[in-house]
Amino acid sequence: MFEFHADRNRYFEIQLLNARQHVLPFIERSVSIRPGMRVLEIGCGEGGVLKAFLERGCIGVGVELDPTRVLDANRFLKDELAAGSLRIVSKDIYQVEVESDLQGAFDLILLKDVIEHIHDQPKLIGWMKQYLKPKGAIFFGFPPWQMPFGGHQQICKSRLSRLPYIHLLPRPLYRSLLIWKKEPVEDLMEIRDTRISIERFERICAEQGYDLSLREHYLLNPIYEWKFGWKARKQLGWIRGIPYFRNYLTTCVYYLITPNTQLA
Repeated sequence: MFEFHADRNRYFEIQLLNARQHVLPFIERSVSIRPGMRVLEIGCGEGGVLKAFLERGCIGVGVELDPTRVLDANRFLKDELAAGSLRIVSKDIYQVEVESDLQGAFDLILLKDVIEHIHDQPKLIGWMKQYLKPKGAIFFGFPPWQMPFGGHQQICKSRLSRLPYIHLLPRPLYRSLLIWKKEPVEDLMEIRDTRISIERFERICAEQGYDLSLREHYLLNPIYEWKFGWKARKQLGWIRGIPYFRNYLTTCVYYLITPNTQLA
């Protein structure tokens, strides 16, 4: 059911298709994507999302810490790298230098399925202002922690991969279950430690001096179209309006945030 996670070619293709058909149109409700725009993706993985922006004539920089994914990105995007329209930086984002590594600030920053893996999320969200040009924006796409597979248990090799909401079990019980089934305990427990909800994300953005320019909540994540054959479905309005409860039934959220210039 989740074999695409192991097939990096297929996973790259899925990310590219989703970015073309959903991420780009969402961003373009507020920001015009123009040739020559500088786009930074933090946690770019194999580069599928960034590829969609390169196709539109943008200049891209991808930051990725995982060396295996860096190798895949170099393979999938070899033409763009050779043409000079893309750079891949293999560093921790906190160790990246704006001028020497990134060669300047950006019109747009992307974090797709990344913020839920980051420790000290307020630090990163505040930190990113230094990477933005005036009138720049940041895109986030992530699954709220309480959604059915918010613990990323789909990466499990046992039947746990098919069980929704098990990541919400009490911490000792969840850990024991992962050990019993010989699953990647530390990886999955780290995701539990870095979890993020809709309310926490919006609160961090406000505290760090950002405006929420756009937001969309999905009952069915747009990427499910290629993973499972399920068409994207936006969240029902009455569910979207109920704080905390909405996290359990919302499989994905998209946000576009901009620095609040009145606080600058």
